[in-house]
Amino acid sequence: MPDVGARPTVELRGVDHAYPTKAGPVPALGPLDLTVEPGEFLVVVGPSGSGKSTLLRLLAGFERPSTGDVTLLGQPPVPGRDVGVVFQQPRLFPWSTVGGNIGTALKWAKVPKSERPARSAELLSLVGLDALGPRRTWEISGGQQQRVAIARALAARPRLLLMDEPFAALDALTRERLQEDVRSLADGDRSVVFVTHSVDEAVFLGSRVIVLTDRPGTIALSLPIDLPRRGVPADELRGSPRFAALRGEVGAAVRATLSSRPDQLVEKS
Repeated sequence: MPDVGARPTVELRGVDHAYPTKAGPVPALGPLDLTVEPGEFLVVVGPSGSGKSTLLRLLAGFERPSTGDVTLLGQPPVPGRDVGVVFQQPRLFPWSTVGGNIGTALKWAKVPKSERPARSAELLSLVGLDALGPRRTWEISGGQQQRVAIARALAARPRLLLMDEPFAALDALTRERLQEDVRSLADGDRSVVFVTHSVDEAVFLGSRVIVLTDRPGTIALSLPIDLPRRGVPADELRGSPRFAALRGEVGAAVRATLSSRPDQLVEKS
């Protein structure tokens, strides 16, 4: 659960971002104000081109906003510092083993060599791959490869985990299983910001869902998701009337973005 008494993990204040072209700047995002609390699982939904991936790049420190301020734990974000990123494709080293990929991430994170075997085993267990450390990455399934990518992103114990449609290329059953696994990744000090096009995925994963308008993306809806995060089977949760109601509300907001751009943030509590 988010620790609302602690310093925010992420803050965006007055953020606008545009990309330069020969014809002039193309607005991608903003104006945007957003706070992500410690332990929050924030899911970002919106039409293609609404700035979802741009938002993640700003949070990761890969880009700086055209105007406004982005802070991670009170400082401008720096790639690799307090932040882990999981992309749409696993981007693993094909010449290395599963354990080797994680070991490389631990080395980059400056984990002492003597501590790496235990930490690697801990990460493999966390993503359900305990016995697959010696396997080559091309010998395992796409879902297992994405699990390795998640373990690698967690190697440095990041306070913020960014996930950019990591399950988009997976079959429906594998996708649901991974959703159930990653739902618990936001906890304590660690926050997650997850981008998806799937309304069902957003409602199942998130402790809060925001819907972005068409380009340039602004917040059309910010909706706390009041579903149990522990103790209820996933199938029961997905089949509950409350899940259906939340899915309908988020879906309606997404559909509205395709025809008009809301002028104001709509807060639900």
